[in-house]
Amino acid sequence: MGNDFKSRDKFTTIIDAALKVFGEKGYYNATISEIARAAGVSEATIYEYFGSKEDLLFAIPGEITRQAVDFLEGMAPFIRGAANKIRAIVYGYYRLYKENPYYSSLVLLNLKHNRKFMDAEGYQAVKKAAAILLEAIKEGMESGEFRKDIDPYLVRSILLGTIEHIFFRWHLKERREELPDFVDPLMEILTRGIGKPPEPRTYQINISIPSEGASGTPPAG
Repeated sequence: MGNDFKSRDKFTTIIDAALKVFGEKGYYNATISEIARAAGVSEATIYEYFGSKEDLLFAIPGEITRQAVDFLEGMAPFIRGAANKIRAIVYGYYRLYKENPYYSSLVLLNLKHNRKFMDAEGYQAVKKAAAILLEAIKEGMESGEFRKDIDPYLVRSILLGTIEHIFFRWHLKERREELPDFVDPLMEILTRGIGKPPEPRTYQINISIPSEGASGTPPAG
């Protein structure tokens, strides 16, 4: 078991080093020798864990996203309401991308456009995170918190697309601009659009028209 722990520690060390080197130099300009130096291991050791530089690239989002998924799954049972769950998930993406700029840069600028990544094992963790978001949307539809006529896949695409677009521009501008917390404004717009409309109110107005002579004044004549 001790060897398993050592192997796991070395795996994590290589992942962390690769993330830093890829983030600073870009995937195509980075070399395995640079990653090996940053990790304090030999190039041969890296190839023992990963068959190629591309395999190492594909492993990074799987490892980091898996940690985020574990956190979300542990937290979800304690959150009441679908909108609150979605807010927590969106904030999780926001925090992950902002506090790990090397990671978000790698995912948005290198991996999102790589078709081979979708066949990699690391992509399964990314899919699982997106599935948790989809489940929260469907939960709101079933509970009546959201409208039942919405397309949950479209709602998920709106959320993820907004997050990715904001961070994509942030990276293109080399993170020079302050990144505001957009979670609350995004959730307000979303819940207004997909939230169950309020029940129509009915009003009853009683109008009493007095008959002739009802006022106590005797009729003329």
